[in-house]
Amino acid sequence: MKVVLTGASGFIGGYVLAELLDRGTDVVVATRNPGVFDTNQQAKVVTLDISAPGEDLYDRLDRPDVLIHLAWDGLPNYHSLHHFETELPAQYHFIKKAVESGLSSVVIAGTCFEYGMQAGELTEKTICQPENAYALAKDTLRRQLQLLTKTTSFNLTWARLFYMYGSRQQSNSLFAQLRSAVQRGDKVFNMSKGEQLRDYLPVETVASALVKLSERQNDADIVNICSGKPVSIRALVESWLEHYGWDIQLNLGYYPYPDYEPLAFWGSTDKLVKLVGAM
Repeated sequence: MKVVLTGASGFIGGYVLAELLDRGTDVVVATRNPGVFDTNQQAKVVTLDISAPGEDLYDRLDRPDVLIHLAWDGLPNYHSLHHFETELPAQYHFIKKAVESGLSSVVIAGTCFEYGMQAGELTEKTICQPENAYALAKDTLRRQLQLLTKTTSFNLTWARLFYMYGSRQQSNSLFAQLRSAVQRGDKVFNMSKGEQLRDYLPVETVASALVKLSERQNDADIVNICSGKPVSIRALVESWLEHYGWDIQLNLGYYPYPDYEPLAFWGSTDKLVKLVGAM
């Protein structure tokens, strides 16, 4: 199997690339910035701008069996109009051109933000109600591609990602902020009350799920990638402190709860487990 990977220089993409190479997969990295990749690694690197894919796209990508598509510009500003004014049409045009030129299977990263402010357990059949520009653009892209499958033959898997943590995560993430505070020698870590329930996985597990879904090379439609186990943010942070042996006091209630998320939500893993087994 040959896989082309976009977004390989990002947080999730780096782990997906490592997972693919560890499994001996033939990998092509498509990127605007080829200089950031080690030329000694086993992956082939192809220079590609998604917003201007050009002609002979499938051939230039070395005729892959599967595309794992993680690239998306404009984050972490979830409210920017860039997501649906610029990114959405570029993303659709790129995928459409790839499948029309010969690509047979696509695995694309979605987001749990597509569900909007709905609380409780969220399944793939839950109706999406996106509340920010990023989520709206992602949900619209999914709908466009689902319609495209009716006129162009290709397998579509929409991997709806919930929360994750790990090394090399963006500096504004909860895990990265906590780690930085410990490294600075801060005595306290300011956070919310931490009562909100979320669904978190280690990024390595997320990468493994994406790769396993790509190996199936069939149409899975929407698949939640999540733990299925709600955990309070306070309990999660405390587990990180214990696991890494970090010594810092939590200043609970310093920040209000975010206004773009419900207080408690998590994903169902029923479909994920059925497709790739327990994670």
